[in-house]
Amino acid sequence: MVMDVERDPPHVLVIDDDQDVRALLTRHLGALGYRVSTAASGEKGLDLAFADPPDMAIVDVMLPGIDGREVIRRMRADERTKRCRLVVTSVLDREDLGELPTDGLLAKPFRQAAVARLVASHRSSASQEE
Repeated sequence: MVMDVERDPPHVLVIDDDQDVRALLTRHLGALGYRVSTAASGEKGLDLAFADPPDMAIVDVMLPGIDGREVIRRMRADERTKRCRLVVTSVLDREDLGELPTDGLLAKPFRQAAVARLVASHRSSASQEE
């Protein structure tokens, strides 16, 4: 997915059942120039992702209903979202997460600097694709 960052702010979808985490990521990502959408459940997150495919999705692993692992599998399998960068966020260690087709991990609890590094990595990858 190639975007003109000068014209269109990159879109990040945050899927997390914790309202404080959604608010924190919205604030951090918004300050870094991203357009942010949020969902509190896997079902709602998938609906939003398929209706308005994001450039990046930050998905909590432990969601009620459809969990983050299944959200990631479905997004990777769907033509509309298969090129979206997928970042998992969790209190679990990477070893506990198993094999997930993701592009990164944002470990909880996270700091603003970790979100900034994630954004820098995304922007670097996006510019290489152009």
